[in-house]
Amino acid sequence: MLDVTVIEDPAAAEVSLAPVRARLLAELAAEPASAAMLAPRVGLARQKVNYHLKALERHGLVELAGERRKGNVTERLMRATAASYVISPAALAAVEPDPARFRDQLSARWLLAVAARLVRDVGTLITGAAKARQRLATFALDGEVRFASAAERAAFVEELTNGVSALIAKYHDESAEGGRPHRIVVAVHPKVKTETETETNAGSDTGTGAGAEDRPGIASGAAESGTPDVHTAPEE
Repeated sequence: MLDVTVIEDPAAAEVSLAPVRARLLAELAAEPASAAMLAPRVGLARQKVNYHLKALERHGLVELAGERRKGNVTERLMRATAASYVISPAALAAVEPDPARFRDQLSARWLLAVAARLVRDVGTLITGAAKARQRLATFALDGEVRFASAAERAAFVEELTNGVSALIAKYHDESAEGGRPHRIVVAVHPKVKTETETETNAGSDTGTGAGAEDRPGIASGAAESGTPDVHTAPEE
């Protein structure tokens, strides 16, 4: 079982989004089970569960883990193909966000478009690497910083931009024979608060999480240096 897999096929995405099927995926990510075992857990008849399992299996979201005899019946034990699933924007190709349509480093929506492209590209790379049985060379850095003021936040973003731009200028070699371009994405955004944090810090100037919108002084986007956007992953 994979830790996470990206769903790129629109039909598979549609199948996975049905609430009962999402519940079945969660159950089968925890442990293999048959339709008869799952039926009481999800409150459906065994035949109905079996119908949903077949739909999930057709799209590669569950697979056969083994079989067992129970009386005169052979039960198929199914398991999820991954512990977690992410739906790629490629599943909505006609309307997926395109960062190239506009470029505003202080726009949360542009940041979202960049993040969507990141999910799509890395999903495609993971699929290709799996088929080639090769390891995908990527790197991600995740951290948290608490700024004392909007001015310090702005200063941090300026230093970050200058630092990343200097690194890109230092290592980018347009003429390198056999070289492979990599995309670099750097993002800064307010942390989404838990319920406890929201109650404790009511009235914070960074918003309350999911409802936070674009605000002056909040830098969210990618640093640039005239080459790729400023996760690193090989760019196809």
